[in-house]
Amino acid sequence: MTIGSVVINAELFDTPTADAIYEAAPFGATAMTWGDEVYFSTPVAPDREADARAVVEAGELAFWTDGDAIAIGYGPTPISQGDEIRLASPCNLWGRALDDVKQLRAVSGGASVTVERAE
Repeated sequence: MTIGSVVINAELFDTPTADAIYEAAPFGATAMTWGDEVYFSTPVAPDREADARAVVEAGELAFWTDGDAIAIGYGPTPISQGDEIRLASPCNLWGRALDDVKQLRAVSGGASVTVERAE
């Protein structure tokens, strides 16, 4: 994923959400921010998985089923309690970033996003 000037490579989990994102790639979007989270729309709409959760760890890649968006938290959001990374609602975890997601602090809302398969 290229989000603004930041490149995040990902390890995909064996989940229906990861499969849907992989099959849809390549696609583009526009980044939005919410506290220390970057999120962007996708052309996929998987169902919420049984192990979906709202509190994630930095580096976990989430899919916000309520908004059909990839959500990448790297620090507290407006609804976090303390230092936790709390997303807007339970999200499907579909992968892990292989690069430091704290780089996303450099991304502003409106930045261009490209999601593509690794060669």
